[in-house]
Amino acid sequence: MKKTILVTGGSGFIGSNFIRFILNGRHRYFRGKDIRLINLDKLTYSGNPYNLKDIAKDARYDFVKGDITDRSLVDKLVKKCSIIINFAAESHVDRSIRDPFIFVKTNILGTQVLLDSARLHKTKLFVHISTDEVYGSIEKGYTDESSNLRPNSPYAASKTGADLLARSYFITYKMPVIITRSSNNFGPYQYPEKMIPLFITNAVDDQPLPVYADGSNVRDWIYVEDNCDAIGYVVKNGAPGEVYNIGGGNELKNLELTKKILKILGKTEKLIKFVKDRPGHDKRYALDSYKLYKLGWRPSAGGFDDKLRKTVQWYEENRAWWEKLKKKKEKFW
Repeated sequence: MKKTILVTGGSGFIGSNFIRFILNGRHRYFRGKDIRLINLDKLTYSGNPYNLKDIAKDARYDFVKGDITDRSLVDKLVKKCSIIINFAAESHVDRSIRDPFIFVKTNILGTQVLLDSARLHKTKLFVHISTDEVYGSIEKGYTDESSNLRPNSPYAASKTGADLLARSYFITYKMPVIITRSSNNFGPYQYPEKMIPLFITNAVDDQPLPVYADGSNVRDWIYVEDNCDAIGYVVKNGAPGEVYNIGGGNELKNLELTKKILKILGKTEKLIKFVKDRPGHDKRYALDSYKLYKLGWRPSAGGFDDKLRKTVQWYEENRAWWEKLKKKKEKFW
């Protein structure tokens, strides 16, 4: 009997990589032959049907266009599923600063609708996908799952609210809920408003790479397939009620990362353009992932530089994918 999983936000960056990773049989711990995946996605600006064009006709996959705040639709889908993995979220910090409302609606209200439907239909497992940004900035050391939550942007605050809701459903209703918090993801199919795809595509076209302030802000980076691998591992081996940090162990200053991208592409550092810092810009994120490692998970072979080169190559080879998005003439920073 096939296990049916509802994946929300499955046409976005991490969600689409997760679906493809499972269905293509590349997941080390979570095989796809006995699985059916339902992808619920509103297809906002960053949800792209093309992201899953290669598996759209797979008999194990169904796409449903819709909003996670639509309780009637959510109920119809949830009652068919034994597992929910909630990737759906507004996620760009700069957009949250300009307009926090949609972040609160999608990230908090949408999560509550999903949780309540899962409670009603006695879903066997609810996995909520979160972010290291809920911990806020950390000067030194690392944040573990017991660290205080100190969000500093409307985006991070909305994800924190969703995390706390998910936790409350475990405590109050004994719902089997797991939360994952990953560091910054990079890889194929990432909307080019985020740093790595923006900088790669700008550099390919010899356009400026806008670095905030002096570029000294530090981020920990994880290749998207490693995050997807870890999420699947947690589905199989994680304990309800727990939070699992998924760090990449690749801390870099933004300026260092910018220079790496330019070097891979053989471009001049004269393309670097320092711009005014954004409000509330967190200085450093750094996750302690010991809990997940103790559970038995390890990232795939290959270092950060190899995975960054692989990512750069994907954007070079898939110009048609990102050119269409960047023609919208949005300001991406």
